[in-house]
Amino acid sequence: MYNTLVSAGFPSSKRFLIDTSLLRFVKGYELRQVLLALGVALVLNDLALVVWGGDTFTVPVPGPLQGPLRLGAIAYPRYRLFVLAVGLLLFAGLWLLLHRTRLGALIRAGVDDLEMVDAMGVDIKRVFIYTFMLGSALAGLGGTLGGAFLSLYPSADVEILVFSLAVVIIGGRGSLVGAGVGSLLVGMLATFGQVWFPELAYFVIFGPMAVLLAFRPLGLFGRAT
Repeated sequence: MYNTLVSAGFPSSKRFLIDTSLLRFVKGYELRQVLLALGVALVLNDLALVVWGGDTFTVPVPGPLQGPLRLGAIAYPRYRLFVLAVGLLLFAGLWLLLHRTRLGALIRAGVDDLEMVDAMGVDIKRVFIYTFMLGSALAGLGGTLGGAFLSLYPSADVEILVFSLAVVIIGGRGSLVGAGVGSLLVGMLATFGQVWFPELAYFVIFGPMAVLLAFRPLGLFGRAT
């Protein structure tokens, strides 16, 4: 949902309106939130196709980040190392935000007991709106960074959404550490699956996920609300 909003050119004010005018009516109902988000995503996909067309687009790589970085006999693309470094910094920043700041404490408390936090005089709805907008901004940043080595085209967000779903299910909903571990597992499964079993690339990801859910329905790091 975040990726679609950003890729469709929606500024923060528009994403704010979507959260306050649509998503607020389904807060607390996860299935309804998913269905509403998918519906909005489909509409935005068609609008983006009408406005910008269906041409493939690639974000240019900055000059200093082009080419490989050689360490002895090992060579690796500089830009991918840059993306890895940015991802680690963002992960550390989000962890500090959630666990070492007052805003993070409000977010975690609002998820666990929204009514109690609201009764204490905290405008938790505004906090959640800001959280929604932060997630949208991070999704836009991810799309910009990834667009330099992944071609951007209509329905590309649906392919990313499949992997995102696997990451959340494997790592566990509501866990930042689970998202990090789940993304590493899904990334390795997708990469090795396409090399070893190209005709079963999706099964390599969702097969282990189904086995995991049989023993840990909440994922590796998920917890019951």
